[in-house]
Amino acid sequence: MLNVTSSPLSYFILGGYVDVGSLKLSYFSLTTILYIMIIAANTSLIVVICVNRSLHEPMYMFLCSLFVNELYGSTGLFPFLLLQILSDVHTVSAPLCFLQVYCLYTYAVIEFCILAVMSYDRYLAVCCPLQYNAIMTYYKVFLFIISVCLFSFINMLIGLSLTLRLTLCGNTINSLYCSNYLIVKLACSGTKVNNIYGLFNTAVSILVPLLPVLYSYIKILIICFSGSKQARRKAVSTCAPHLASLLSFYFGCLFEILQSRFDMNSVPSTLRIFLSLYFLIIQPLFNPIMYGTQMSKIRKACKHVFCINGFTGYR
Repeated sequence: MLNVTSSPLSYFILGGYVDVGSLKLSYFSLTTILYIMIIAANTSLIVVICVNRSLHEPMYMFLCSLFVNELYGSTGLFPFLLLQILSDVHTVSAPLCFLQVYCLYTYAVIEFCILAVMSYDRYLAVCCPLQYNAIMTYYKVFLFIISVCLFSFINMLIGLSLTLRLTLCGNTINSLYCSNYLIVKLACSGTKVNNIYGLFNTAVSILVPLLPVLYSYIKILIICFSGSKQARRKAVSTCAPHLASLLSFYFGCLFEILQSRFDMNSVPSTLRIFLSLYFLIIQPLFNPIMYGTQMSKIRKACKHVFCINGFTGYR
């Protein structure tokens, strides 16, 4: 539907949805279960880290902020997705669409930055264990987390304000959720400033955080190859969950960036839909499961907290 007008649009049409007929309730149930699992897994680990004093260390404080971000990103998508699954007409009001853009993009930037900071934390733990406590203080951890959040919120606020000034010639977004780039593509006015800021934003939000990641893991690999067998084992056990989380999120975001900018019609629609949602629906569940099962201190703390609570409730 075209609407060539200077007045702002009141709603958008989401063109990524297809008619699933009698399977609508099944998709709704599966999505609801997934959302409940994400809330339960992340909330449980946040509580475990907060109540267990042995986990009041920099690495676990970063993890806690990561789990909070998973809840934030999931809340920006799942309630909206559930309503759209049940709806026969897939429209969204313009203010709600822009709010979702803001939530999902800030979630992604915060995720990138926290994972980058965590890679630096792992570098210090493996390569500078004696200086670790002196370098990575609680004040610096707090400063890192606050700086990441402020940078993400201000960065996206600028990008969204540039989008809001555009005159749009259409209101159909070919996606399951609101995307800033796809909204900009609907503009009839000049988008040069948006495109330049978009490239700058991508470089700052994705490529810049990648630098400390590459530096940290190159240093860790050098330690692994030159150190003892015990040092290699400790480095692998310390870094494996973080590296798995990092690769998973970068893969999901890379596909979404490619899909929004290039023609991906050759990819089967079901696979395309799943991959477009990967970093929003899989990552929030992947992280708590990965860290909860692979990190021994968190695993032991979970058993301690929930076993005591279960025993108390039984009594």
